[in-house]
Amino acid sequence: MSHSTGTEILRYTAFSTDPSGGNPAGVVLDASGMDDAAMLAVAAELGYSETAFVTRAAGEVPYTVRYFSPKAEVPFCGHATVATALALAERDGPGELEFRTRAGTVPVSVARRDGGLRATLTSVEPSVAEIGADDLAEALAALDWPAADLDPALPPRIAYAGARHLVLAAGSRERLAALDYDFARLEALMHRLDLTTLQLVWRESADVFHARDPFPVGGVVEDPATGAAAAAFGAYARESGLVPEDAVLTLHQGADMGRPGTLTVELRAGDPRVRVSGTGTRIG
Repeated sequence: MSHSTGTEILRYTAFSTDPSGGNPAGVVLDASGMDDAAMLAVAAELGYSETAFVTRAAGEVPYTVRYFSPKAEVPFCGHATVATALALAERDGPGELEFRTRAGTVPVSVARRDGGLRATLTSVEPSVAEIGADDLAEALAALDWPAADLDPALPPRIAYAGARHLVLAAGSRERLAALDYDFARLEALMHRLDLTTLQLVWRESADVFHARDPFPVGGVVEDPATGAAAAAFGAYARESGLVPEDAVLTLHQGADMGRPGTLTVELRAGDPRVRVSGTGTRIG
């Protein structure tokens, strides 16, 4: 797909090897001549939850990457980071990359595995914070989730690893599957709390989780595979004592939307940062 400016726009899905699975992102490998309005216009025209724009000058290291949803710029986006890394690896070969983002510098490594490419991003330093009782009540009201439907073993928290996400754990797979929320009400709360998505999870086993991410602030009802939220969730899981210091977690996301994807979250003892990895493929 090309835009009227002649800018080449690549389309990739992240966290799935199936073009109809995972989370699609736009990737512009040379956006050096584009201003903010042009980037936003491309993101809106494409309509994906995010499009990544590589804006570094020739010979400049690391890559400078900016991310736009159809409605606004976002500081960091995991699935578009994976998509961009895969696009660069297909052009230049696998290896080590570094992305300068508004949230900080994000190393990304791309390796050949099982006949395909797999990208691993390392988050900025994460943090986890409490959510006030009134804000939590408003989030549950917007979701139409009774508090009794939450999993008491996974406390509600706001987690950050480049973007802020409210983590809420459903007590059953059925609760997670029945997502029908008040778009405007949730969007208003998310703007007030500076949230990028809600990370709604259900714990299937010790290290396997299912996730769904409402994204009304991006103009999207639901994001199919959210790398930034997966990174934030890794920090949350460690901070909450749900997992050991060294852990590899599997997050399944997008199945309820018919776009299944798999995100791998790795925690390492002694390193606060979270690694998120996945496959991806070009669309069309």
